Amino acid sequence: MKKDIHPSNYREVVFKDMSNGETFITRSTVAAKETIEIDGVTYPLVKLEITSSSHPFFTGKQKLVDTAGRVDKFMSRYGNRKKAVK
Repeated sequence: MKKDIHPSNYREVVFKDMSNGETFITRSTVAAKETIEIDGVTYPLVKLEITSSSHPFFTGKQKLVDTAGRVDKFMSRYGNRKKAVK
């Protein structure tokens, strides 16, 4: 690796999901204004609104749109209009 090209503030940081309170520690250069103490060690804290632990797509709690039911409903209402024009 080349010397003096990497950020000097690359350190362990705690990211906290504010929707469910889950925290995880990883390395980052992100600027943090707050700190948190975990297991006697003080880390910079970055608060996030949503992570993979609370996002509906990743948790499997995403609501699926019933497009087939909507198409059937549309066709029952407006599908016969073409036949009436003849």
